[in-house]
Parts: sequence; C-alpha cells; structure tokens
Amino acid sequence: MSVTVTVNGEPQKLPEGATIASVVELLSGTEQGRGVAVALGGEVVPRGAWAWTEVPDGALVEVVGAVQGG
Repeated sequence: MSVTVTVNGEPQKLPEGATIASVVELLSGTEQGRGVAVALGGEVVPRGAWAWTEVPDGALVEVVGAVQGG
C-alpha cells in the first residue's frame, strides 16, 4: 500500500510506513540530510526523530535546505 502526501508543494506517493528519513533520502539521495530542516504539518521534526517519525496519508511535509551566502 502507499500513502499520498504533499512534499514541498508537490504530491508524492510513498510506501505505507514511510518516515521523515525516507522522505529526506528520496529528495537528497542521502539519509544524512546535512543542512536540512523538516516540518511535518507545520511542526519542525528534530533530526533525532526522523528515523521513527512516520508520514501519515495526506500529510504536508516541508524539507528546507540551508543556503550559504553573505
């Protein structure tokens, strides 16, 4: 089975039981997600909780990367 979520404004199909870590891996190609912050339903998810925080059907996920500059 799969769930449909919105990631950065785009609909995505994910396997049921997908976690924040798997969403970050999908977007960045790596589980580390260095310089990345994630919000689930408007609430920031601490990096230590990514591996076990499941993404429910219909969820709104925002993945934001840090930008360097000055």
